[in-house]
Amino acid sequence: MKTDTAIRLPAHPGTSRGSAWIRRFGYILLYVLLSLVALLQMLPLVWLLLFSLKNNQEVFDMAPFSLPATPRWENYVKVWTEGNISLYFFNSVWMTVVSVVITVLFASLVTFAITRMRWKGRSLVLGLFMVGLMIPVHSTLIPLFSLFLKLHLTDHPLSVILSYIAFNMPITIMILLGFYYALPREVEEAAVMDGCSVHRVFFRIVLPMTASVISTTAIINMIYNWNEFIFVNTFISTDSYKTLTVGVQNFIGQYTTDWGAIGATLMISIMPILIAFLILSNRIVEGIAAGSVKG
Repeated sequence: MKTDTAIRLPAHPGTSRGSAWIRRFGYILLYVLLSLVALLQMLPLVWLLLFSLKNNQEVFDMAPFSLPATPRWENYVKVWTEGNISLYFFNSVWMTVVSVVITVLFASLVTFAITRMRWKGRSLVLGLFMVGLMIPVHSTLIPLFSLFLKLHLTDHPLSVILSYIAFNMPITIMILLGFYYALPREVEEAAVMDGCSVHRVFFRIVLPMTASVISTTAIINMIYNWNEFIFVNTFISTDSYKTLTVGVQNFIGQYTTDWGAIGATLMISIMPILIAFLILSNRIVEGIAAGSVKG
């Protein structure tokens, strides 16, 4: 009985050394490219910081990335005290927080009902929510304004909060779906066998297990709500309810515009989102990675 034996030739030492060098060179090149991309991403923030420390003459006469002769930190004091920015900042914070909490909670409840419960029409309900992704925001301004006018909600923060919730629900549900499908059902089944109710299963078991993806959806909602302009500009006319994105128009006059104050306002509006992203960046990556794999 003949057997075929394969003869293995020893690998040349130079080959493994060469492949390791090529791999190391590839990593170095990748890090250099990523560092350049990060630097390019930081340039607008650096430009805005320098812009906020200049007066009108320096804005137009000096190069964009040049340092001002005397940094005008008083621009920040001016917009915070004289420009009513502190009130707009507070309005942006509480409207954003309320909208994000309600959106994430409702979207989690909807996703839990769709993925964990069997009931007629769940596919139809999911389809209706996904249709919301295809509706342009600007096409709803007139119908929404007419609706809020009949409900006496124009010039009221509730009109803005309801609009944020309605338009953020579809994308939030879509992100949560992939994560919920990947969650193991054994833990929930064991809790039900121990007499746990549906509400306790959701709030005590499922919700803590989805903390990473909730962080992802929360930061996405927060960025949209914080930077939103069209709803506030359309539904709100009283200064006491305006947010930062609309309040920046106070420094644009008919004859003169205070560009340094505008830069300071924009810098103030960027910092909360930047800080929140830096704090939650690891959770965001975990949520996206976990929700992208089903099974």
